[in-house]
Amino acid sequence: MDQFIESFLSKKNFLQLASEFSPYYSTIISKAGGILSQETLSDIQAAFQNGNLEDIVKKIQDALVQAENASLDVAVTGQSGTGKSSFINALRGLGHEEEKSALVGIVETTMEKTPYQHPKYPKVTFWDLPGTGTPNFCADTYLEKVGFTNYDFFIIISSTRFTYNDALLAQKIKSMGKKFYFVRTKVDNDLYNEKVSKPKSFDEKTVLQQIRDNCLANLHHIGVPDPNIFLISNFDLADFDFPRLEEIMLKELPAHKRHICMLLVPCLSDFAIEMKRDFFREKIWLDALKSSAMAFIPFMPCIIGFNLPEQEKCLNRYRSHFGLDDEAIKNVAKNLGTSVQELSSSIKSLNFWLLVKEDSIVEKVKACVESFCSVNGGLSSMALQFLKTYCLHLKFLNTVADDAKVILHKTLKS
Repeated sequence: MDQFIESFLSKKNFLQLASEFSPYYSTIISKAGGILSQETLSDIQAAFQNGNLEDIVKKIQDALVQAENASLDVAVTGQSGTGKSSFINALRGLGHEEEKSALVGIVETTMEKTPYQHPKYPKVTFWDLPGTGTPNFCADTYLEKVGFTNYDFFIIISSTRFTYNDALLAQKIKSMGKKFYFVRTKVDNDLYNEKVSKPKSFDEKTVLQQIRDNCLANLHHIGVPDPNIFLISNFDLADFDFPRLEEIMLKELPAHKRHICMLLVPCLSDFAIEMKRDFFREKIWLDALKSSAMAFIPFMPCIIGFNLPEQEKCLNRYRSHFGLDDEAIKNVAKNLGTSVQELSSSIKSLNFWLLVKEDSIVEKVKACVESFCSVNGGLSSMALQFLKTYCLHLKFLNTVADDAKVILHKTLKS
């Protein structure tokens, strides 16, 4: 059982719980940060000090609702032909020829800012902005024309050297209090060309460092001190600096925006899968803490019960978030050249009933005890609600995350 919630259920001194809450919370969140802001953490700590269970429930509920309802608007800009549209398509998990993909071309194809919603998460919008290298570009008016206040952060893309216009744009974005990231695309092309031209002396790490050093020197020369450069390939996001870019973006977002941004992280590495697992584990913990507090109130567990239909929906949501929904499994099977049935045999999370199956007699006794406790409230009701909302959610999450790793390794081996 979770250490903090076990102390809570055992009616440990509320002042002691208040002093332990923030330090313990910091141990269960992702390296990229949690979904509770510092202000919310302070409010919950104060509620523990006052022994105010209703206030604890309200603060956690408000934070979870804010995270669930958050939107994310990402601006992608740079010179024409640098791969802006390809980058957007990659983040949306779409091929260049698929329906609703961003238009890709060797000349500037974006003359006006164009929104592209994520196909799975409609609250996430990527904005393909006009290129900074077009004749109509003017640094002094560019941000105002594209509506800079609407975006959570900017990604400035180049496939060669970053330009003076890129530097000007970065400086203006920074002066307006927004975050920006320099992304150097097409490094896979550079590596290929270098390998072909210098097959005997080719070393991938050396070439990547040369590209990075060149970008750093170039940006420093045109007025951007100590820039953070991310080298990526739009055709293979698992390689190079893309995982580091994801982690830093998550860290620098407001706490309530991290959850929606984390949903976008593709399961292309063990690191990405573990980062997703950490975020969902935090949310499960907060839900369990909230449910345990609510269970003190008589009849409340009857209202918030976690029944079988809700359990199945919960499992399917995790499958979708980790790229294991039915459609995704079909696509993976096709790419691996195997049947859906054969691939499904290695995915444990497809068998819902096996995951929730319990001995029938134990289940009947548990149901009777739960009915009694739900009416009377109190500690026993809290414990049951915790076991249902925490343990079963964790079981679903861990099963799905482990399945995602199995599929990832199968894909990598192929």
